[in-house]
Amino acid sequence: MVDELARPRATARAAGPAFATGGRKLVAHLAMLAFAACIAGSFSLGHKAAPHLEPAALNALRFILGTAVLAGVMLAVTRRLPRRPAAPWRFAILGALMAAYFVLMFVALRISDPVSTGAVFTLTPLMSAGFAWLFLRQATRPVVLTALLVGASGAIWVIFRGDIEAILSFDLGAGEAIFLVGCAAHAAYTPLLRRFNRGENGLEFTVFMMVATTAWLIAVGVGDLFAADLSLLPAIVWLTIAYLAVVTTAFTFFLLQFASMRLPAGKVMAYGYLVPSFIILFEGLSGHGWPGWPVVAGALVTAAALAVMGLAADG
Repeated sequence: MVDELARPRATARAAGPAFATGGRKLVAHLAMLAFAACIAGSFSLGHKAAPHLEPAALNALRFILGTAVLAGVMLAVTRRLPRRPAAPWRFAILGALMAAYFVLMFVALRISDPVSTGAVFTLTPLMSAGFAWLFLRQATRPVVLTALLVGASGAIWVIFRGDIEAILSFDLGAGEAIFLVGCAAHAAYTPLLRRFNRGENGLEFTVFMMVATTAWLIAVGVGDLFAADLSLLPAIVWLTIAYLAVVTTAFTFFLLQFASMRLPAGKVMAYGYLVPSFIILFEGLSGHGWPGWPVVAGALVTAAALAVMGLAADG
């Protein structure tokens, strides 16, 4: 996979509608399966760490470390650091979207539980399909759109904890509402990756993305960083920062960029449907209890929608 990511791709192909087939397509799907598991872990850990450090400061630290790790990987693979990119405004826009997503995620995790917050994330495929049409004129086939709608229904069921009255009254929690805005930013980011790519190889593009996101987070969180006494932070915060930096920053950016160049945006983000299921599994295995069957049923519906998406042809 590293060789694939390090290899430059022709600009026309990067911007065009063609997608991978065969083995490369399978690898892209496996990359997004790993992506979903990694993201789920960030919700469980983030819920524990969020009360101890301001969201912008925590994410600034994780991106500084993550950028250093990824730059080191690029130096090892290509034996050079990336040159100044063409049209850096592309990365400023993408970095702002991802900074918004990550900060709002941790704001939400302070006031909501990991499962319902993770369920909000599963609404991103449907939003991503809409942004894909807006930015790329990438149409979503009826079977895929149906799967997206079914998956979104399952997500809504989990978000409202299977409470029919809460759904009918649209009694959405504050944390879920905040994270919904962040997920909209993430949904726009995915098709824009394809729109903005000008032939940069995956490693180089991801490093530029990391630097831009880090710059936004430092700009927003510099005050909180100076105000925090980092020496008094509990171990869970540093464990979370390390996990977020290495796994859900450097590694998942890697995976997302790789898959976005080979699969339609809606399919890429459809793997978010697995996030609540992974969160339920991780929370249960870590001794935090298992949710009721109505919530589990909603998570299974979203996973079933992903299976339909995977079987559907690209288009």
